[in-house]
Amino acid sequence: MRRIIGFFKSFLLLELLAGLRVTLSNLFKRKITIQYPEEKTPLSPRFRGLHALRRYPNGEERCIGCKLCEAVCPALAITIETEEREDKTRRTTRYEIDMTKCIYCGFCEESCPVDSIVETNIHEYHGEKRGDLYFTKEMLLAVGDKYETQIAADRKKEAKYR
Repeated sequence: MRRIIGFFKSFLLLELLAGLRVTLSNLFKRKITIQYPEEKTPLSPRFRGLHALRRYPNGEERCIGCKLCEAVCPALAITIETEEREDKTRRTTRYEIDMTKCIYCGFCEESCPVDSIVETNIHEYHGEKRGDLYFTKEMLLAVGDKYETQIAADRKKEAKYR
């Protein structure tokens, strides 16, 4: 009996009619279109976007070269090289993030003991060539310097969740 019912269902194209019913029910509903550059949709407060390296208020970079972010990155997108300075502290000489590999998981941000690497809520960036999405230490520090007030405010808002 199931075979006969299955045959008639497939012969009468009931699945197709069910799909058309969904289409017709939404055809006359009011459409919601965002005019993107002028209108923006709300972002989650914990959205993870463009990376930035931060500095201390005295201007010294925060990164101590512990390489935890490099070790924890599942996509292997971070490359760090360090050297010891004359005051016996270790700092990074090379800090690069390949944004074409990055999966924006936030593990680098969570593993950093000095809150050096952060993911901002900036999502409007692009590269015309593949090489434009390789962010060097200088580029990341520039992003951090430019948006430090916004980064600090976001950090303060989410401090109770950390």
